[in-house]
Amino acid sequence: MNESAATQPVAHRGMITACVVLAVIMQALDTTIANVALPYMQGSISASSDQINWVLTSYIVAAAIMTPPSAFLARRFGRKRVLLWAIIGFVVSSILCGLAQSLEEIILFRLLQGLAGAALVPLSQGILLDIYSLKERGSAMALFGVSVMVGPVLGPMLGGWLTDNFSWRWVFFINLPIGLLALAGIVYYVSETPTDTETRLDWLGFGSLSVAIMALQLFLDRGEQMGWFSSIEILIEAVVAAAASYVFLVHTFTADNPFISPKLFKDRNFSISVIFIFIVGITYLASLALMTPYLQNLMGYPVLTAGMVMGPRGLGTMLTMFLAGRLLGKVDTRLLLLTGLGLSALSMWLMTGWTPNVSIQTIIVVGFIQGTSLGMLFVPLTTVAFATLPVNLRAEGTGLYSLSRNVGSSVGISIVTVLLAQNIQVNHAEIGAYVTPFNRAFDAWAIKSYLDPMVASGRATLDAMITVQASWVAYLDDFKLLMLLSLAVMPLLLIIKPAKNPPSADPVAAME
Repeated sequence: MNESAATQPVAHRGMITACVVLAVIMQALDTTIANVALPYMQGSISASSDQINWVLTSYIVAAAIMTPPSAFLARRFGRKRVLLWAIIGFVVSSILCGLAQSLEEIILFRLLQGLAGAALVPLSQGILLDIYSLKERGSAMALFGVSVMVGPVLGPMLGGWLTDNFSWRWVFFINLPIGLLALAGIVYYVSETPTDTETRLDWLGFGSLSVAIMALQLFLDRGEQMGWFSSIEILIEAVVAAAASYVFLVHTFTADNPFISPKLFKDRNFSISVIFIFIVGITYLASLALMTPYLQNLMGYPVLTAGMVMGPRGLGTMLTMFLAGRLLGKVDTRLLLLTGLGLSALSMWLMTGWTPNVSIQTIIVVGFIQGTSLGMLFVPLTTVAFATLPVNLRAEGTGLYSLSRNVGSSVGISIVTVLLAQNIQVNHAEIGAYVTPFNRAFDAWAIKSYLDPMVASGRATLDAMITVQASWVAYLDDFKLLMLLSLAVMPLLLIIKPAKNPPSADPVAAME
């Protein structure tokens, strides 16, 4: 729809807005709602701590793969039709996730959920852009931004409440009433867009990129379990990832109409922003994946308490999103990005000093700081990414930008999970080396009566204590890595070109 059409009155605009926002909220909820329920899923389906994180990464990878072609699907089959099928697919796969009886089933259904839900955010945003005039779009995009961020705010709290009062399966069943409401409203109120049967998708580019992402994810997720390169499976996954990446890159720079245009990378700001958002994806969702087992397993928090403690993080993101939006054009964008990176590094540095006895107040404050860093990064970073990008490349750029963030999130979760498992083993061995009958600390009667390494009960108690200490140190090592990543990208700010004029790109255009 062109700009002039957007200024014409649209019937039932309020209902259309409510329906598409509801669809966005449903999809945004599922990025975090399952986090606090992971330990309960783990016990229910007999999965290890590294295996259960596939529940998160399978969803993120699938959404990453299907986000770029969503614009093609809308042009080819009609935006309303694609949106309806996306909602139906998302709801059905959500129900299947809730009914899953094994790890393999829930990973498969989460994969389907990510594939179906990928189109919800970009297509919903396109509808809002069409029904509001140019002058009204600021308010419409602010509402859209809130709907995108309400998931991280409500997800942990709602997930904790549902798991505590019903079961972990209800974190997926909750999508049924939300999806039905959105579906009914879109069927009744939203108009279909014209279709273009001549449009074609670059299947080689799309296919090779998808295979590369999936092979890389399998390599990272299963490497620790299979013994890395001593396993034939891991070697095959590494070769497939490398070969598919090679095919994608060669095809991208030689084809006439590639899946991702190489012209995008001629824009310096966009290229740097893609790297930035990749790191942001790693630090934000990877830290969320670490926080859930830290709170529930090490600190013994009930699931509802863990969800409530993690909630203020999303609140901080929402607040600074609006603040950063108001500061754009008044403050150098690079200064805003530096502030965001600094707050991210600060929050991770504070987390490296935590112990299993850290107070709830401290966790809430540090989580809020981390949330503010995300809000301070998202809006300015998206602004920088699209400030100097030609208009005809923005739709394609949005897909690549979202892809980079989602891949960063999935890779980050896999890396910190692998490092956590490795460091727990190493730390356990190092700490356990001091537990011998010759350690003079065991000469004290008060200690020896409970922790005598010469008897089975004493050894079991000592092993449990060592495991807690080893796990605690492993978590701190992961937090330190995330802090270093935030610091490592700061020098890139020096080569970003400031926009001469405030850009018209929507700050939330590529948040999902």
